[in-house]
Amino acid sequence: MVGSVALAAVLGAPGLVAPAQAQQEEPQKALEAPGSAFNLESVRAVIARGDAAAAAGNLAQARKDYDQARDATRRLLGFYRDLSGSFRGLDARIPREMDQKGREALETLAQVNLRLAALFRRQNQPEVAVPLLVEVVKVMTPTNEEGRKAYQSLVELGFVSTPYGAPSTPAP
Repeated sequence: MVGSVALAAVLGAPGLVAPAQAQQEEPQKALEAPGSAFNLESVRAVIARGDAAAAAGNLAQARKDYDQARDATRRLLGFYRDLSGSFRGLDARIPREMDQKGREALETLAQVNLRLAALFRRQNQPEVAVPLLVEVVKVMTPTNEEGRKAYQSLVELGFVSTPYGAPSTPAP
């Protein structure tokens, strides 16, 4: 019987799973794998690749990586919003999860937009950087670190002239 259980486990026969195998953890889900484009960790890896390319002076490759990360993040953000809306009023856990993932995606989008804007500034193309910076301020608000950085860049570029000093928050 032991040999047949082992053989069944190797062949994947249902109902005949070796006890040691039954205690193993659930296999990694396909979209959570590092190579999947449908998770924020993979997007962050593409951003890191872009950072490395920019640091090496390969601005064309950095732009490709940042554009790829931006597109993937926007797609994820849309999917999270759609799922959140579909389950509102049905199961509060799902919208909560999707809203949390959406917030993480927005933060990632803001970070990649800031990098892309810096790349355009480095290439002396401020007019291409402005829409990216405005989008960061819009989605993150000026009270957020990314929003403040984006607004400060707009001041430095001369697109706006009024500096913004975020009100200090009292310590808890």
